[in-house]
Amino acid sequence: MTRPMTRRERAAATAELEMGLADFWHDVDTNWGRNAGDYYAPEGVYSSGKLHLEGREAIQGFYSWREDRGERVAVHAYSNFRAEFDDAGGATANWYMLLWAADGAAPQESTAPTRISRATETFRWDEGEQRWLCTRRELVNLFKGGAQLNFSG
Repeated sequence: MTRPMTRRERAAATAELEMGLADFWHDVDTNWGRNAGDYYAPEGVYSSGKLHLEGREAIQGFYSWREDRGERVAVHAYSNFRAEFDDAGGATANWYMLLWAADGAAPQESTAPTRISRATETFRWDEGEQRWLCTRRELVNLFKGGAQLNFSG
């Protein structure tokens, strides 16, 4: 039986998960998400509304599809990041995503966020890679407006 995490261990693990999330969104917003699939476990699942992707390759395929559509400005901001850890070495994180996005080149007209979503993610520690891998991300849209990005395949 493993001992519970100390407050300091939980703080360090939470910071590591949040750092991974910041790196993920930075890649998506500044590099077309060319490395987005690396954030996920090979069996990872991404679910948001009608969009449901299973496996690292399918998730990476979404970001490749998005890049192939042409210029787009996007800012994915997040807040209220919170993580809990289980006795089996897994983690669940909850946070809110604020998305501003529009097709075309910058600068775009400033508007309210295109979407505000509540996110729940689960993670497993990967010994080989020595990092947390997302096994599931589920976004529940709380607010939406403006131009939505619709994925067809």
